Amino acid sequence: MKITMIYLMLVLVCASCIKEDIASADLQVSTKASSYRIGDTVVFRFEGTPDNIVFYSGEDGHNYALKDRLYADNDLQIDFKTLVQWGVIYDNLKLLVSNNFSGEYTKEEIEKATWVDISEKAVFSTGNDHTPSGTVSLKSYSSPADTGSLYLAFRYTDSQKTQQNRWVIRTFNAVKVSPEGVQTNVATMSNAGWNAVSFLNDSKVWTISPTQLLMYGGVASDTDNDDWVITKGFKVKESVADKGIALKNISSNLREYKYVYKTPGVYKAVFETSSDWYSGRKGGYAEVTIDIQP
Repeated sequence: MKITMIYLMLVLVCASCIKEDIASADLQVSTKASSYRIGDTVVFRFEGTPDNIVFYSGEDGHNYALKDRLYADNDLQIDFKTLVQWGVIYDNLKLLVSNNFSGEYTKEEIEKATWVDISEKAVFSTGNDHTPSGTVSLKSYSSPADTGSLYLAFRYTDSQKTQQNRWVIRTFNAVKVSPEGVQTNVATMSNAGWNAVSFLNDSKVWTISPTQLLMYGGVASDTDNDDWVITKGFKVKESVADKGIALKNISSNLREYKYVYKTPGVYKAVFETSSDWYSGRKGGYAEVTIDIQP
């Protein structure tokens, strides 16, 4: 019995010692100065031995305060280039947007959705090739729901006549812009998820390729035409969480870190720390304000 009791006491003492040996996540960070110029090397010096350190510079895309953000009041901006040829040129290509389209590319589902004609926001070709549309902001048309989707469509209509217009959409780009101004390309011509739907005259429909969208138009024998080509849905409010740079893990030792800021501004540099053990985890962070002058 005494031997058993002594063994249990030793186990408890050893377990207590091990628990106390969990590495601290505390970290003190210092720099020689608080103000630097563009291109200067900022040396962050460390005091402390956390197992892991992740660095957030405070720049766009690397802001510690936004590392867990899932949704934001983003803008979706598009631009494209067009060409129109043949026949009497007129504005028979329209740009439309919907935030309640079901995503089923059928005539019935398209008609159920609410489509807003925003053609006046873009510039279309009147005969010149590669006519740039200019940048079109779609922020005001986004779904009120964080998880909602936004769809864009080009609608071609023409009537029976000697020669219908031929339209080519040469390029297409869609860029998501965060409230902080960070731009992320979300689609080009080749991956915008185009689907063509014919309302009238199935013999003349949109031709989709990785490099362009083509509506050939019809000749005198062709009847009235109405054709749509629609993008995939864009989750405008979905946000890409800001990211940090992993500087250290448990297998390495780090006494300082050097970084160069390339844009003027005041940045809150944050070092997120953690230390892990079988019996628990400790976490923390340290921050330093850096003023970068031109």
